[in-house]
Amino acid sequence: MIDQHSLAANYELLDFGDGRILERFAGYCVDRPAPVAANHKPAMPSAWQQAAARFERRNDGGGTWQIRQPPPDPWRLAHGRLLLELGLTPAGQVGVFAEQIPQWRWLEKALSGTTSERRVLNLFGYTGAGTLQTAALGATVTHVDASSAAVAWARRNAAWSMLQDAPIRWLVEDGPTVVRRELTRVRRYHGVILDPPSYGHGPDGQPWKIDRDLHALLADCMRLLTGPRPFVVLTCHTIGYDRDTLVRLLGEHVCDQVEAGDLGVTTSGAYARWIGR
Repeated sequence: MIDQHSLAANYELLDFGDGRILERFAGYCVDRPAPVAANHKPAMPSAWQQAAARFERRNDGGGTWQIRQPPPDPWRLAHGRLLLELGLTPAGQVGVFAEQIPQWRWLEKALSGTTSERRVLNLFGYTGAGTLQTAALGATVTHVDASSAAVAWARRNAAWSMLQDAPIRWLVEDGPTVVRRELTRVRRYHGVILDPPSYGHGPDGQPWKIDRDLHALLADCMRLLTGPRPFVVLTCHTIGYDRDTLVRLLGEHVCDQVEAGDLGVTTSGAYARWIGR
């Protein structure tokens, strides 16, 4: 069992403003673009000198890291029993999204209250923190992501977290395709977690556009749910998908109250979540 470090001790938001954010992950400080901070001024200008790496985005959407000091090797971040591998990615990410911490904690509530097997589907699962948090709480999880590199990273995180033997099914596939297949096979779940991108494509080139495809995907996900206390966690970072929009989208499929809010000061985005009866 990993020492019970809290993420608060391993992650720190140092400052944000002028369209950028300064964060410390497991002792290593990074300076990255953050459009949500465009209308703010940094509170501590001198703090930005701590940045060991700074990501500069290009006009074509790519970017490069300017590295003053390389990250630790290994570079990992602890949260509860999870140990998550970090890295400076070509997209300017580091492998973990700190704004999702409240959703990981909420999963404890969603998965409580029953001793029966709980099956959870995690779509667009990225490097697996949500999957591993769910598995650590005793659920059986199907993890889906279109990127083979992301799924490989998630599996390494499972090994770091001593969850390599947990009941997790790893799928490098298109999320909507998986959902439609599960409906055909009459395989059902007690919960669905999804964090859809604005646009993308599956391993076989299947296109995804949130404006076109999210509504149908949510409808199919609701058809997958079964058992007592079914739940859905929906998070979005797309402009125009604020908390009210997500409540409306999810509320079209449930009769109980939907809980919603903003993901945090570090990023644009919102969440909506629901537990049935």
